[in-house]
Amino acid sequence: MGYSCPMSAMVAPRRLTCPRCGASFDCTLSDVCWCARQPIGLPLPEADSGEDCLCPDCFKARAEAMRPASASD
Repeated sequence: MGYSCPMSAMVAPRRLTCPRCGASFDCTLSDVCWCARQPIGLPLPEADSGEDCLCPDCFKARAEAMRPASASD
């Protein structure tokens, strides 16, 4: 499944493959990218890690895994 984020005329998207699941998606490295609208930000991968942006599904899964457990859990 591929994902696309809205594009402005000034930003050319990068077509990426998610390093976690292999899904293809677009990344604009800007405030119009789908990830900029997410309620939680994740740290960028380390420069020497070999990883790049995550697809929307893997981003969401990683954000949920990093969320602290609530007191009722």
